[in-house]
Amino acid sequence: MNETITLETDRLLLRPPTVDDATRICELTNDWDVAKTTLNIPYPNPVEEVESFIGRIAEGLTTGNAHTFALFLKETGDLIGMMGIHRNERHNRAEIGYWVGKAYWGNGYATEACQRIVRFGFEELDLNRVEASYFVGNEASRRVMEKAGMVFEGIKPQFFRRTNESNNYDEYVDVGFCGLLRQDWLG
Repeated sequence: MNETITLETDRLLLRPPTVDDATRICELTNDWDVAKTTLNIPYPNPVEEVESFIGRIAEGLTTGNAHTFALFLKETGDLIGMMGIHRNERHNRAEIGYWVGKAYWGNGYATEACQRIVRFGFEELDLNRVEASYFVGNEASRRVMEKAGMVFEGIKPQFFRRTNESNNYDEYVDVGFCGLLRQDWLG
């Protein structure tokens, strides 16, 4: 499965990022308010790191188990965030992860993209389960998941350790989990 997949919603175009998108991704992720809501975005996030990340995305497409999309506003063409779905083939489930640039928070873009990614997971990847997690305290992220049809399943205390040397930041974070089964998605 080495094809480039593009998805659409009413207001968004979702496509794999290219190296040409690296500068814009850096611009959006070099905001501590964005980076701290994620587990894996470094802060600061140098363009070389983003270019390397984009290369890893291309490699993941070859297996068909990892699909990462840059989110673009149809109206302006602006890249506003990213969302990925990563499949565990053995268990026929996938985890969704995402971030949106701070200037675009509160407009329903993450929800719109997540709804489309959930549909992609069930229709195109033929998954049995889609799931996502969020740091407790980021209730907006939980609302995105629930609006995409996922059900809150619980909290695991101190599930992840987040560190960031440049901010002298090292903590364990509680993580909330949401999920959706194919049978429930079908109704």
